Amino acid sequence: MQFRAATLNLEQDHKRWESRRELVVEQLGAIRPDVFALNEVCIPKHTAHWLQKAAKERLGLEYNLVQQTRVNGLSEVDGEALLTRFPIIETGNFDYRTRDIVALVARIRVGDAPVDVYVTHLHGSRGDDSLRLYQAQQLLAWIGSRSDVTARIVCGDFNASLDMPTAALMATRFKPTQTAPTAFTPLAGADGAVSHPGWTRMDRCIDFIWVSEALRVGESRVCFNRASASDATLWPSDHAGVWADLEVQG
Repeated sequence: MQFRAATLNLEQDHKRWESRRELVVEQLGAIRPDVFALNEVCIPKHTAHWLQKAAKERLGLEYNLVQQTRVNGLSEVDGEALLTRFPIIETGNFDYRTRDIVALVARIRVGDAPVDVYVTHLHGSRGDDSLRLYQAQQLLAWIGSRSDVTARIVCGDFNASLDMPTAALMATRFKPTQTAPTAFTPLAGADGAVSHPGWTRMDRCIDFIWVSEALRVGESRVCFNRASASDATLWPSDHAGVWADLEVQG
């Protein structure tokens, strides 16, 4: 059974969320994923719930929602989420115990096959990749402990391109569906300030859908990568997303 997965870092509620969320819904309707992983959902504004409701009312897409807040003080601010049209068998979460960062997993049923979908957002830093690498090692160990399912998808913002140790480690166990640039868009706030002003626009892939060997990858592309028709500084987020058509093998 073929299905479509997508991932996007939402940039919480920053930089004109009420305007750019309309672009998220519009462009969600263009790809209509069965599984939609989200980083940086805003807990106070319930942005994941808003997208779940908007998808149903405007697009006729009914999603189940799994959400995991970050820990400690950030538990009231930021989280990871998964919207899925498939039945959920079980869920779990993981605390890296570094920088309040977490991961979630949802075991879904795709046809007759169980599939584990992981969502995470690794530490962001310029230059030093050591903390991210440590988190990737922890993530892979956690995934390895759930070895009763072979079809696995790992989605999210890894803050590392494939030439960096973190992504290179992930690539020893999983295949990225595509590596076209996802960061950073020219999204600007109401004051005109552009996201990540020190970075070149759209020159790196740091957002991934990683898949295990039990999944066959069909087409995969960047998504949520179109600005508003009336405002070149208004984008769905400061990241583009990724979508992929997948099929459980055997």
